[in-house]
Amino acid sequence: MSVASVRRAAKESVSGLPRAFWWLWASTLVNRLGAFVSIFLAMFLTADQGHSASFAGLVGALLGLGSVVSSIGAGVMTDRLGRRPTLLIAQTSTAVSVAVLGFMTDPVAISVVAFLVGMASNASRPAVQAMMADIVAPEDRVRAFALNYWAINLGFAISSVAAGFVAEYSYLIGFLGEAVMTLACAILVFVKLPESRPDADAAAAKGDEPTVSMGTVLRDGRYMAVVGLSFLLAVVFLQSQVALPVAMADGGFSTKDYGAAIAVNGVLIVAVQIPVTRFLEHRDPRLLLVLAALLGGYGFGLTAFAGSLAVYMLTVCVWTLAEIINSPIQMGLVARLSPTHGRGRYQGMYTLSWAAASLVAPVAGGTVIDRFGADALWAGCAVVGTVTAVGYWLLMRGMPAAGPATDAAAETAPEEPAGARTAAVDPAGSPA
Repeated sequence: MSVASVRRAAKESVSGLPRAFWWLWASTLVNRLGAFVSIFLAMFLTADQGHSASFAGLVGALLGLGSVVSSIGAGVMTDRLGRRPTLLIAQTSTAVSVAVLGFMTDPVAISVVAFLVGMASNASRPAVQAMMADIVAPEDRVRAFALNYWAINLGFAISSVAAGFVAEYSYLIGFLGEAVMTLACAILVFVKLPESRPDADAAAAKGDEPTVSMGTVLRDGRYMAVVGLSFLLAVVFLQSQVALPVAMADGGFSTKDYGAAIAVNGVLIVAVQIPVTRFLEHRDPRLLLVLAALLGGYGFGLTAFAGSLAVYMLTVCVWTLAEIINSPIQMGLVARLSPTHGRGRYQGMYTLSWAAASLVAPVAGGTVIDRFGADALWAGCAVVGTVTAVGYWLLMRGMPAAGPATDAAAETAPEEPAGARTAAVDPAGSPA
């Protein structure tokens, strides 16, 4: 491939997106560059504070529980207060709570503050996703979500390395550094991002769209099916965080081996997320979601046959490809199915699927390994992946593929009540 073709491909990947998207993208990158707590919290509690591994696990669970609690509330705030105020509240609260956590030594205080950190840090997600759907044209959303996902992984890869050096010197500096970076995100949002929430009152007065409540979301059968399928696939993907290192350790592999294997995930996403998304952007998302579910389930399923580090790396490549395909397509589908003035609540429910999976996956993985062995867990992942793939196929069968023009028309057309909309809107077209 020539230099000119590479430049042309890069230009096509980033062209046509509004300026506000790039400021939102920049805030995501800055936020992930400052990540510290999620990486070294367990080591901070055990190695630095002298707490037990069980207590570290409890604190990690409280972080996840805080995320679950805030998912719905943040979605409602996103619709009622607006995207920008919700982002400012979430990011400022995260900065303060992370800084405070770095000074805590009492177990009860650590537990309470960790729960608050989980709530605050997760509260920005529905607002970010809703704002992205607001400001990006329907036909460009898959690409926009892919670019944002790429920024998340690039920032996390860099911060993981930086956090290792910082932790060698001072854990407190890491906590304060994350607080400063998160506060910088809040400042960036305040200075550069205008509010993007559509005027719900004006739309209601014209009769363009009915009022959207959490009850509307829960009664939206097709959307809740998507949330359920997302939860199942998330449980599979999250086995990489607890079950995979445990299984590798039981197999005689070192922490360095696990680090090398899991590093393939981040490197592959950063290297191929954008070109793969460009290749898939105008292909049938129905088949892509089914393919991603199968690759995810059987990628982890293949771990049962891993007897060397090279094979572990190969399995990581397989389920990472599933992640690369699933993330932007799934996010586009969620945005497409969300009523314009209910995007916050809909995105909050989608965020809940991953937050809930982060609580269930470690417990489920550990329990299966203890009772039946690691091979049973990997076989279970293949089964769950197959069930999820079948679920996507059943959910979308008979739905004609829609192109960007159809998406744009759906975006500008008046919304129908949830029951009618879920029967008529095609989620299987190019997701928006």
